[in-house]
Amino acid sequence: MLKLPRSEEAGTRTKLYVFSELPFLSAESSTIQIDKEFLRITTKPLLSTFFAELDQYAPRLMEIFLSKGGTPGKKIRGLMLAISKHDNIHTRRACILKSLCIYLNEDYEKLLKEYLDTDSEAKSCMEQTVMGVYVIQKEGAEPEDDPEDIGVLIEGVEALTDLGNIAQACALLFGLIYCLNLSYPPELKCTFEVFQKILLNLDGQKLSSKAQFLKNKLMG
Repeated sequence: MLKLPRSEEAGTRTKLYVFSELPFLSAESSTIQIDKEFLRITTKPLLSTFFAELDQYAPRLMEIFLSKGGTPGKKIRGLMLAISKHDNIHTRRACILKSLCIYLNEDYEKLLKEYLDTDSEAKSCMEQTVMGVYVIQKEGAEPEDDPEDIGVLIEGVEALTDLGNIAQACALLFGLIYCLNLSYPPELKCTFEVFQKILLNLDGQKLSSKAQFLKNKLMG
């Protein structure tokens, strides 16, 4: 299911539109349609490119992240414990994406909103989210259990629901932002810059100092 609220907010990269008014989002299979529209705009398939580059860089990214010192390094090492307990592709990708935020001095909880299905405040919190990915876990579930739901939030609306995994949701959130020409959330601008300019190699010639530093380490 795919929905998007109308926003009256104006600006070069901030105006949202009703999804039903956008031809590339009117089809039943919204994930495929977003991928197709992204391909039309960039000549690159969104999901396959995002996953392939993330997986290719994964070993080196883990080395870089685990070498981080101080409080950020402790947080990253805590996150990476999930891989040693449940090492599968979805866990690995999710840990790397969370660690990326921390490495860039951004808060991954601004990107990923995780709730229990019994959380009475989850709905109101989701309604206050401008842009992000939500993950709903069943209370009492084991860490290796699949979430009840994963989706994308835009202006408090569940724009995409029933997605397969966190990495897919992050890629689709980026794809929507890019296709709709929206601004990146200020508190996650470096994370989305890495998605765009390093993982997807779009306009990658000019990087912020943080993104350039990470790229140099990846290529070193």
